[in-house]
Amino acid sequence: MANTLGYEEALAKAAALCSLSEKCESDIRKKFISWGLESKDCEKAILYLTKENYIDEKRFAKFFVQDKHKFSKWGKTKICYALREKGISPESIQESIAAINDDDYKNQLEDLLTAKMKGLKYKDVYDAKAKLFRFGMSRGFEYEAIMRASEKALESTK
Repeated sequence: MANTLGYEEALAKAAALCSLSEKCESDIRKKFISWGLESKDCEKAILYLTKENYIDEKRFAKFFVQDKHKFSKWGKTKICYALREKGISPESIQESIAAINDDDYKNQLEDLLTAKMKGLKYKDVYDAKAKLFRFGMSRGFEYEAIMRASEKALESTK
């Protein structure tokens, strides 16, 4: 690896990245590995960044949930899965997911399914429901929420 960074340079670069946007430990660890930092230096740097509050798991989870819910329009299931993949603790995930407003969540899903319904080609009501269900599941929403929202989406086309 010709493109390796020294400890000090990698630490400064990581601190700058963390200052620009929220990063989790696994994101920074991947960066360190790609920069060719030795594992003992990597752990030392992560410990420093965490101690100095550049990396904060709960803060990362909070902003990740907000962004994925508001901008990507993901459901709770998909958000939880993505956070688990990043190595975020179950407690931090639950705390962040609980911060989602239930009415906003329900309205977002209804809006998504209603918009999907407008461009949907289907043979009958069951076909439409199945397509809406698959779409809702792919966005990471829960079964019950999709069923309620799909009924409203179907009513809006009548």
